[in-house]
Amino acid sequence: MAAEIHSRPQSSRPVLLNKIEGHSDSVNAAVLIPKEDGVITVSEDRTIRVWLKRDSGQYWPSIYHTVSSPCSCMSYHHDSRRIFIGQDNGAVVEFLISEDFNKMNHVKTYPAHQNRVSDLIFSLESQWVISTGHDKSISWMSTQSGSMLGRHSFGSWASCLQYDNDTQHAFVGDYSGQITLLKLEEQTCSVITTLKGHAGSVSALYWDPVQRWLFSGASDHSVIMWDIGGRQGRSLLLQGHHEKVQALWYLPLTHQLLSCSADGGITVWNMETTREEHHCRKCGKAICGKCSSKRSTYPIMGFEFQVRVCDDCYDTIKEEDRTPLATFHEGKHNIAHMDMDPSRGLMVTCGSDRVVKIWDMTQVVGSSVAAGFSAR
Repeated sequence: MAAEIHSRPQSSRPVLLNKIEGHSDSVNAAVLIPKEDGVITVSEDRTIRVWLKRDSGQYWPSIYHTVSSPCSCMSYHHDSRRIFIGQDNGAVVEFLISEDFNKMNHVKTYPAHQNRVSDLIFSLESQWVISTGHDKSISWMSTQSGSMLGRHSFGSWASCLQYDNDTQHAFVGDYSGQITLLKLEEQTCSVITTLKGHAGSVSALYWDPVQRWLFSGASDHSVIMWDIGGRQGRSLLLQGHHEKVQALWYLPLTHQLLSCSADGGITVWNMETTREEHHCRKCGKAICGKCSSKRSTYPIMGFEFQVRVCDDCYDTIKEEDRTPLATFHEGKHNIAHMDMDPSRGLMVTCGSDRVVKIWDMTQVVGSSVAAGFSAR
């Protein structure tokens, strides 16, 4: 059911530590258990599994629980060992995991949506479970009473979610390519702004509350960094994937952004570099193929692949301007979801190939990992 990878070559790339197999359908989410050699997975096969590493070096399920509908997403809060599972039928189910990770008890079922739950977050500070769904809505419910507090509808499927605990702002990405910023209240909400920049559905969001940066990934293969804290509408377009970007994670101590795509691509972006903002991709003029055949990478503006530039700009681009500001790695499986434990330099990936992979990322994200990061 699980195979351990013993080879650990010394190179600056992710090192595959373990591969967990055994699901009969897509694994939609996997999270690392802090301070434990353990992983929690939820799958389209309707199972919630807690995998613990045994003395043999292999991972075996200590909890194998089946629910009534496919599991689409989850939110796990380690300090309280509360886990919230979004389902295909629109419900969110809360469980409490025992201290030894061998038992899981049902707490509540929340009638969150009329259709598949696409993402959810548990906020201990608000005592809310917030979720988005394919019924084109965001809902927030009280974890104390189990009752619905509020709901807001969008024009298309709500696909991903992030939440700022301090300000009670929610970020919702949708299938139209927009990101909506909402202020949630006890019984109502207000739309603050709508961010438009992607040419395809938004599939992943990550919020860094310290820098107040929002990162979004989409089916247009791109990542955008939105400087929310700067309040000036500043954004940076990053192009380094060949397929849909489906998972994001920002590491503040090393100023690195990790993005994963459906074809297994893992890109590590250097976000410490001052980048130029944004059709010559350098000067901003609209250039068609007939006007210029020149193409070049231009990493300082986020273009790690070759893009069209006008003749004048092509002549001004120096060789050092083409130096990559990102590194590219191959996960060798579909990556639909990713989670990190930065304090240990570990990453877990999972996807439609039914495989869960655990990676050592310390050679990729720098020695600062050993100093420890605050958990997400």
